[in-house]
Amino acid sequence: MNVRKTNEPEAMEICGKPFHCTVCGNDRFHRRKALLNTSWALCFNFGWANRQADCAVCSRCGYIHWFLPFDK
Repeated sequence: MNVRKTNEPEAMEICGKPFHCTVCGNDRFHRRKALLNTSWALCFNFGWANRQADCAVCSRCGYIHWFLPFDK
């Protein structure tokens, strides 16, 4: 998933297939990145070391779909 922050919702493909919201079936999303916080990292002020996830926020219902980056 190629992620970039946009103001306008856009269609997305996941694994080469058109993606639709699992809640409402919408096909337009806002793209975001989010940190996957872990308690040990936050406890020792290493929040910057947490991994990031790519998020697709449904432009209709607001449901957030999370995708972990994976190695090919």
